[in-house]
Amino acid sequence: MYQGQSIQVSKLDGGIAELRFDNKTDSVNKFDLRTVTELAEATKAIAADKGVTGLLVSSGKDVFIVGADITEFGANFQKSEEEIANWAFEANQIFNAVEDLPFPSVTAINGIALGGGLEMALTTDYRVMSETAQIGLPEVKLGIMPGFGGTVRLPRLVGADNAIEWIAGGEQNKADAALKIHAVDGVTKPEKLKDAALKMLRAAQAGQFDWKARREQKKGKLNLDNLSGMMVFSTAKGFIAGKAGKNYPAPVAVVSTIEKAAGKGRDDALKIEAAGFAKLAKTTVADSLIALFLNDQLLKKKAKAAGKIARPVKQAAVLGAGIMGGGIAYQSASKGTPIIMKDIADKALDIGMGEANKLLSAMVDRKKMTPAKAGAVLSTIRPTLNYGDFGGVDIVVEAVVENPKIKKSVLADVEKIVKPGTIIASNTSSISIEELSTALAHPENFLGMHFFNPVHKMPLVEVIYASKTSKESIATTVAYATAMGKTAIVVKNCPGFLVNRILFPYFGGWTQLLRDGADFQKMDKVMETFGWPMGPAYLQDVVGIDTSHHVGDVLAEGYPDRMGKTYRTAMDVMYEQKRFGQKNGVGFYKYTTDPKGKPIKAVDEGTYALIKQVQPDGQKDFSDEEIVDRMMIPMIIETVRCLDEGIVETPAEADMGLIMGVGFPPFRGGALKYADTVGLKAIIEKCAKYAALGKLYEPTESMKKMAAEGKLYYPK
Repeated sequence: MYQGQSIQVSKLDGGIAELRFDNKTDSVNKFDLRTVTELAEATKAIAADKGVTGLLVSSGKDVFIVGADITEFGANFQKSEEEIANWAFEANQIFNAVEDLPFPSVTAINGIALGGGLEMALTTDYRVMSETAQIGLPEVKLGIMPGFGGTVRLPRLVGADNAIEWIAGGEQNKADAALKIHAVDGVTKPEKLKDAALKMLRAAQAGQFDWKARREQKKGKLNLDNLSGMMVFSTAKGFIAGKAGKNYPAPVAVVSTIEKAAGKGRDDALKIEAAGFAKLAKTTVADSLIALFLNDQLLKKKAKAAGKIARPVKQAAVLGAGIMGGGIAYQSASKGTPIIMKDIADKALDIGMGEANKLLSAMVDRKKMTPAKAGAVLSTIRPTLNYGDFGGVDIVVEAVVENPKIKKSVLADVEKIVKPGTIIASNTSSISIEELSTALAHPENFLGMHFFNPVHKMPLVEVIYASKTSKESIATTVAYATAMGKTAIVVKNCPGFLVNRILFPYFGGWTQLLRDGADFQKMDKVMETFGWPMGPAYLQDVVGIDTSHHVGDVLAEGYPDRMGKTYRTAMDVMYEQKRFGQKNGVGFYKYTTDPKGKPIKAVDEGTYALIKQVQPDGQKDFSDEEIVDRMMIPMIIETVRCLDEGIVETPAEADMGLIMGVGFPPFRGGALKYADTVGLKAIIEKCAKYAALGKLYEPTESMKKMAAEGKLYYPK
């Protein structure tokens, strides 16, 4: 009946037309411009055939439809708000045409149906879902809302409260949850899906189901009286606003859109949705979150490419137990790669195994793992005091004390024991990988593998290569990090690598502000309002002031022109006073613990007296704008330097490193995306304003050139 590149329509027995999504040019089905156009053409072909009395919508892929083609958003969202709203409303006429066909319709959801995929399924009268499939409307995670009728049809099917929870939460939902709220009408085993969907469709054709009433339910007003509506929407707004925070407007906008459209029929309700969609599409939050999604896709693509040339890692080892070693062992074993954990002391091994056991027990408590599975995972971590079984390992992660002499000695020892070609990776946060490689006879097999603490929570791993590291070693380490459930970013060796090198100029701006008289608590509040999960003083306490002080010394030596110490800082004072932060109960703040052992932060007035020692001109008030600028500009400039020097290949990787490594506000997209949002021209002007503060505020030549040419790090 119809043959397209994305959609094919064929006629089945009993007057049934099967509209099948089967993208011939991609591994998945998605709603790109071509697919939307073909859906209109296919629907016209079905409507024109008077012999058709029922519609089955299906997929020829393992997924149903993964959603919209996000790569098309950039150009589309450059249009005016009015143009975007008109586009969304016009696109919805195509979905309406499917919904308005003069016979019953059923969708067979065989796999993932997200965003536009679920919205397509909602246009049909009924839905049957494979028990292995998942559905959802995750648009809020991109800073937008559903634009193909999701805020209209879902509430009318499942109720306003359920729809708000699904759409504002943006999560994927399993089959049992979908059936429970009546988002789908049946769940079955994958192999029986098509038969079950056809059975339901034939029953509707035979008049056993009132498909016309179901359709009117979706097309009519929301079944909610005024009092119930006021309660549902006001409660939802308060709860969601508190959960999402003021920096993420989409979830609250979803509630407002459903509320405004509650008393409207389908077509008027879709106009309200289109207007809400367009308004969100023009926000900088949506721009940043969409860029973030595309950045993540780039990293996944690179990891997949690395997997093709990587050597298999069937057995791993970690040198150095303790909390870090135990965390690495847990992460490897829990994701399926057995690991040997070696140390020179039983006590350290006990700590490492205790850490792994604690993390596995937490998984069991959260019902993410059965006790039997946890026991099986723990059994794949083998503690040892010797190198006895190291001849069979494929990769060794060295995680001993942060001392170059000790690390070199350990690395040289282990290289003599492992088989030829075994990769040796150092988990260091500050020691040069180039320098450490001099201890090895085969530096081509050596690199850095920098995990962030705590290992089980932090998604990032920096894979740092030296001048002699082989591409195969890099690829294998990236593949191993990916197998551990981490995101790997490949970084060229330099002092501080990528994340710490970029983070410390931010701290540099902060220490200068402290010297000039700024209040550390006010700065924390300002930067938390900006979007950081914690302000700079609190972050220093969490990282550990002794650790941060050491890394600061390394970076001062590496980049003396802009990170060298020319005055005594507040960090020096804290370090001298052995106020190391959370680890010993006092830093910029003081800490106690709650009944569960979690630290509770409290103000320590004594901190002001200590900081006063390094404030020659006393205390002074600074505007929020100046605090943000003086901290963020050095970070932006250093990120650009890393890009210019080839420390990292792309803006995407630099920004993702900051977001996943130190909690840069996702809604701002990373340092370079933030630079695009502010505008390089404006940043250059701010640099001139603070030029007297030194090299930290000196823009690079590439920044000046891009500003003059109006270029962006993320071209639209």
